[in-house]
This record gives sequence, C-alpha cells and structure tokens, in this order.
Amino acid sequence: MRAASLQFQSFSPQATEALAARLAPRLAPGDTLLLEGPIGSGKTAFARALIQARLAADGAPPEDVPSPTFTLVQTYDTGQTEIWHADLYRLTHPDEVEELGLTEAFETAICLVEWPDRLGSLRPEGAMLVTFSAGPGEEERHLAFSGPERQLSVVSEVLKDSDV
Repeated sequence: MRAASLQFQSFSPQATEALAARLAPRLAPGDTLLLEGPIGSGKTAFARALIQARLAADGAPPEDVPSPTFTLVQTYDTGQTEIWHADLYRLTHPDEVEELGLTEAFETAICLVEWPDRLGSLRPEGAMLVTFSAGPGEEERHLAFSGPERQLSVVSEVLKDSDV
C-alpha cells in the first residue's frame, strides 16, 4: 500500500544534493530508491551526493562516483553496507536485471535505480519512488517521494530537520 507522496522543491543542484546527503545515513540494507525522471532532471547528481555522504558517514574513504550509464551498475562498500547504483536506461528486457544480480542486491544492499521502468515485474514492492521533474527556473527541480509509510516517515524527518 502506497501512502500519499511527499514533495520537495529544490531551487539549486546544491539543495538537491544536500537533501540526498541528509537522507543517506538514514538508509539501511534492503532500502531501494527508484529514481524516475527525464534525462537531466537530477537523478545521477542526487545518487552521487547520497553515495558520497553515506561513504563519509560510515567512515569509508571518499570515492569517485561516476554515472553507471555504460557499466549499468556501480557498487560501493562503505564498511557498514554495500550500495548499488544502477542505470537501466540501456536495458531492453527485465531479464537483464537478474543477470546483473540486482534482484539479490534489493534484499542485502542500499540500491539506487535510475530508469526503474526497465525493472518490469522485478520492481521491489517495498521500494520508494523518487520522481524528478524540472521546475520553472533553469536549476529548479521538483522531487516527489512515494512509497511505504516507514520510508516516507524517514523522508519527512529529513525534510523537517533540514535547512535545504
């Protein structure tokens, strides 16, 4: 059952990245964020900021976080958990998701999935959907979070506790 969505209006890339950084330490293995939106809407920047913040929060050395557009999946070990960042744009069939090992990672890692429509029926039931869209200003973005109540309450806390 999906609860109502939470909304966040970002007026700059830095605000979007700050939100991701504040969310990062509150995620746990088994949490999946499905990042949906058109090319250039901020999905990869959000994922990059979240991964870098989680590495720092867990005491792991900083790493370059490239877009997984061509590799399809990048993994990061924080010493506390594993993070999988997937870009499924180039996939043509959901069977290819299983070949990547992503379905197992949904249960054991923090997963960030760009282009989640490519998952088909393999979309994890308890995942949070984060929908990115352009705002009226050039750098403005609108983020809508929807998903299980437990995850929405975490996002709600982040939004209340932050100055983003």
